[in-house]
Amino acid sequence: MSDLPGFFQGTEMPTAGWWPALWPDPAGVLAAIGIARGMDVVDLCCGDGWFTAPLTAIARHVVAIDLDPAFLEAARRRVMATGAINCTFIADDAYKLAERVPGPVDYVLMANAFHGVPEPVRLGRAVARVLKPGGRFGIVNWHKRPRDETPVKGEPRGPRTELRLSPDETAARLAPAGLRLATIVELPPYHYGAIFAAA
Repeated sequence: MSDLPGFFQGTEMPTAGWWPALWPDPAGVLAAIGIARGMDVVDLCCGDGWFTAPLTAIARHVVAIDLDPAFLEAARRRVMATGAINCTFIADDAYKLAERVPGPVDYVLMANAFHGVPEPVRLGRAVARVLKPGGRFGIVNWHKRPRDETPVKGEPRGPRTELRLSPDETAARLAPAGLRLATIVELPPYHYGAIFAAA
């Protein structure tokens, strides 16, 4: 796990090989949570870019944000390998989202990171500030199951059990930020997508 100040708890990158084992069809996940062709999208806490690269194939423009420069460089390399040129990379704190994104966007994606956010209302308010009218905030979360019940390639994976959030808990953390839960999408085998709109 990164020791950078402000790095969200339990959001370290996985060891090599298990992203494709867990998410063999990242583009399918993006479609399932409502990201459509031509959108302007922020990939918040993008990590090594597993979702960033397929985002560039459907979005008009992608802003990839991560606090860790090493993760961001890995994401940049992954996107460059596709030949895409419609992605901007920003190394900064997720709470500074509204200060760093140049204009309103259709969608903010946060995959596998919300469970570690210590100030969810602060983050939610930053997200709400960058969304266009009708825009969405999509959170991909691990289901609230014991860690030893979510193996990938034969080993327990994901955040610690006590960090995991149910959809209702996720919604409760964002309600004070003026974000309402619009829909829940199941993302087998271990995740759900919680899609929020500005209230």
